Amino acid sequence: PVVRAPGRAFPVETRWLDRPLPPDRPFEAAMADLILRALDETAGGVLAFLPGEGEIRRTAARLSGRLPAGVEVLPLSGALDLAAQRRAVRPLAAARKLVLATAIAETSLTLAGIATVVDGGRARRSRFDPGAGMARLVTERVTRAEADQRRGRAGREGPGVCYRLWTRGEEGALAAFPPPEIAAGDLAGLALELALWGAGSGAGLAFLTPPNPGALAEARALLADLGALDAGGGVTPHGRRMAGLPLHPRLAHMLLTAGRQAAPLAALLSDRDPMPAAGTDLAPRLAALAGKGAGSGAGSGAGAGAGSGIVRPEALERIRAEARRLARLVPEGPAPLSPGAMAALAFPDRIGQRREGRAPRWLLSGGRGATMDAADTMAGLPLLVACDLDGDPREARIRLAAALTEAELRAVHGARIVRADVCTWSQREGRVVARSEERLGALVLAARPRPDASPAARAAAAAEGIRALGLQALGWTPAATALRARAAFLRAAGAADLPDVSDGALLAGLEGWLAPVLGGCRTAADLAALDPLPALRAHLGPEALARIDRLAPAELVTPLGRRLPIDYSGDVPTVAVRVQELYGLDRHPTAGGRPLRLELTSPAGRPIAVTTDLPGFWRGSWAEVRRDLRGRYPRHPWPEDPVAAAPTLRARPRGA
Repeated sequence: PVVRAPGRAFPVETRWLDRPLPPDRPFEAAMADLILRALDETAGGVLAFLPGEGEIRRTAARLSGRLPAGVEVLPLSGALDLAAQRRAVRPLAAARKLVLATAIAETSLTLAGIATVVDGGRARRSRFDPGAGMARLVTERVTRAEADQRRGRAGREGPGVCYRLWTRGEEGALAAFPPPEIAAGDLAGLALELALWGAGSGAGLAFLTPPNPGALAEARALLADLGALDAGGGVTPHGRRMAGLPLHPRLAHMLLTAGRQAAPLAALLSDRDPMPAAGTDLAPRLAALAGKGAGSGAGSGAGAGAGSGIVRPEALERIRAEARRLARLVPEGPAPLSPGAMAALAFPDRIGQRREGRAPRWLLSGGRGATMDAADTMAGLPLLVACDLDGDPREARIRLAAALTEAELRAVHGARIVRADVCTWSQREGRVVARSEERLGALVLAARPRPDASPAARAAAAAEGIRALGLQALGWTPAATALRARAAFLRAAGAADLPDVSDGALLAGLEGWLAPVLGGCRTAADLAALDPLPALRAHLGPEALARIDRLAPAELVTPLGRRLPIDYSGDVPTVAVRVQELYGLDRHPTAGGRPLRLELTSPAGRPIAVTTDLPGFWRGSWAEVRRDLRGRYPRHPWPEDPVAAAPTLRARPRGA
């Protein structure tokens, strides 16, 4: 037999914005205006879709004092207790209902009395960042499928209207469907299940949507870090026990290691934050669970303000019940551990060490950065465990954390701490730093100077400094700069077999050509005093040097025997020379098979002409230049035929 149960849907009119929202228009302000329009143009209850609880609170604040008489605002989200959710779902006898809801209202549940939907066009999803090893909630545009689902809420009891906070033209840019969870979520649980099945990376399994290989590899690395997988990728006995607990693998590892004392923390971290306005510290939340503190008393009822940090008894009791259930699944643990020590078991990659400076910024043991509000009570802690982060790839914001001492850290992760001798360049100090360190991941827990570092290690560290500062950090003499320019000129002219002396090539090969002279450099001042010419000559080698001297000479020897430096830094090698010194020269001087650019000057050293064809200059422009120079320098010889004249730098005596 086939049972058919067709759904009943009434027609729903869709109304879009006339023009796109201005980029600087606050989302909550635009939603409040559209809700007021919907209340004015329609009858019956209104359901407004917002991405999260924060947007619900802010939109309600924008509507305060502006709603028509007889309209009651009802929030609806998964964080509310059952009574509050039922009040939003059931009809109101004496008031018009305005429900401000998250995506929870997209389900097949019918909200009584709703005839109008206002869709903000945003959805909040969990996205896993494999590079950071953490999931984060991101706000994105809804997909067309989600928008259609929301629109249908207006047609459950009769014809309805749907207002959309975007234009009809913008709708074409929406994605068709939301991504499946396996493509965007945390895969640690899946990776553990695959290991239990013996499927490893899942290769060969017929997934409807295969998991992202990078995210799955990151999940397996986390499991190995937690002791759930062995070196070969197989599940360990500890991993099997973790899989038997109804928890994320991080929290399962913490509960198995710390025992029953970790049950309240595991339950708290598995649930929604019961005190979202209480700062980042886990301590007041745990105190509330234990029946202590402002959040635990009977006065924390449904009427408590959302921003007060006080939780409802139902939220506390739900977490307490879960803690009792979890405690029955594991034996008593070892010696008592602090919340921070237990959290460090679950999040070995999120142990934070405060960076230097006034800003509350931490380096996490996994290598990422994290920060929090400067006014937070935990902003000054030298060590903490970041239990919840927003996942910002640049610097994550800490949402929940537990305080940790170094003694507690060493007690739970002593086996992970490694000792290493390091020799690096300190960008902050501008010097080579050699020390012995105790490290936990990216964190340096202790360090002492190491004066016995080898010259090779110090040379490698100095090379790091040069790469950080650039080649200009060295003491480039005119001779060293000129040699580089001559070699680069010949390579550009076709001598590709000569060693590359460009900045990129020299920086990439520092260890090969400069390291032999870097062992004595300790500071940036030492680098600035280092003339790289000997190392550069050794790098080029005698054959290349001889070739450079032959084809790209450093100097032009004039007919008078004077040696004038040739500048190879430009596109064409150039030399400045007094025009009288070239009398008698009927061939243009060259370098690398190319004519030199001669900057001809007067007896006073002032430029008079530039040429790359000296014979042509003698035959052409010289007559006009000669007339001008004879008037300005009458005591100097200015022959009509300079090729037949003798070169000179002298002037005739006065009266001659």
